[in-house]
Amino acid sequence: MKIGIYGGTFNPPHLGHLTSARFALEELKLDKLLFVPAALPPHKTLPGESASPQERWEMISLAADSLLLPGRVEVCDLEMHRTGKSYTSDTLAQLREQYPEDELWLLMGSDMFLTLPSWHEPERILSLAGAAAFARTQSDEGARLDAQVRYLRETYGAKVQVIPLPQVTEVSSTALRALLAAGDASAAEYLPPAVYGYILMHGLYGTHADRKHLPDRELRACSYSMIRAKRIAHVQGTEQEAERLAIRWGADPVKARRAGILHDCTKYLSLEEQLALCDQYGIELDELERIAVKLLHSKTGAAIARDVFGVDDDIFWAIFWHTTGKADMKLLEKILYIADYMEPTRDFPGVERLRELAYRDLDAALLLGFEMSVQEMADRGLQVHHNTLEARDFLRAQGVRLPEER
Repeated sequence: MKIGIYGGTFNPPHLGHLTSARFALEELKLDKLLFVPAALPPHKTLPGESASPQERWEMISLAADSLLLPGRVEVCDLEMHRTGKSYTSDTLAQLREQYPEDELWLLMGSDMFLTLPSWHEPERILSLAGAAAFARTQSDEGARLDAQVRYLRETYGAKVQVIPLPQVTEVSSTALRALLAAGDASAAEYLPPAVYGYILMHGLYGTHADRKHLPDRELRACSYSMIRAKRIAHVQGTEQEAERLAIRWGADPVKARRAGILHDCTKYLSLEEQLALCDQYGIELDELERIAVKLLHSKTGAAIARDVFGVDDDIFWAIFWHTTGKADMKLLEKILYIADYMEPTRDFPGVERLRELAYRDLDAALLLGFEMSVQEMADRGLQVHHNTLEARDFLRAQGVRLPEER
């Protein structure tokens, strides 16, 4: 197995890091890539406005997750637990013990590559791993890189490779920190959205976002920072579908959009964390809800949406009821429930019928959604929440029928 080791302070991790990682995976045909954040780098002193080691760990974890390559791209915490300065030679020695039969490649920028002989124990480093340097295809330092490749091969017998990168917009972490501290919105262009959201949520690098009055882009980023990257496409689809349905049925499209953005913000909390939030916000739960974690994120998500992000009550209730539904739902509640159920990434028998009906007869689509949910739970041998049954029965009592029943 070929393993790439990409170290750094990642203060913060940005799109340049991810672009380099993608090209390393392809160019070196890596089976695995490990991001290795340094707790205390040996070659520089972190500036005073830096994020803490734990915050940098969480940001690089979000960045790695955004590549959507689970099992192939991971974050390694070897240097986070080490006291004192983190030397690359020690990290590689530990990784060699962990992967004794595998081929290791140390990944680095061209500037670091050109200084490699001055590092702590360069001979040991190059005996443990190959060295791969990222190089801009439009850079004028090609001759220096070629000379360094020859020197490392001749002096250390090293395995060395240059990974060409296309010309892309360049930014350093130092410049990014300055943009963030100045409140320059262009900083978001250089960051994975989830990382940008994490920075805003935690007030890093001098940011002072008013989380209760965030523009849509910043609200999305904060939401994405709270979930896994694989969920983002669903959240985006729900946002877009909710806005379209709101326009079709006369609801507020802005509220529908923001409800969609936030509806799954607590989706990945554990049962223990969900229950703690319910206790914190005084959310009453029945016996089924106390053991069924999938029923709780709508309630805790609504609480976070209102408490942290300042949403109006109608958005709160739309999020609160988007999982089970309830009897006598208001228009925005219906829209979010259906949008979540049928957004474009959903793929199950009957979804096309649900999509067509949602724009022709919203209540009939809602009834179909409840009927499908009840049937799915029955097929899986799971208990149906009483709110879903009551919601279905309420619609039928109001004379709502599916097209084939009329």
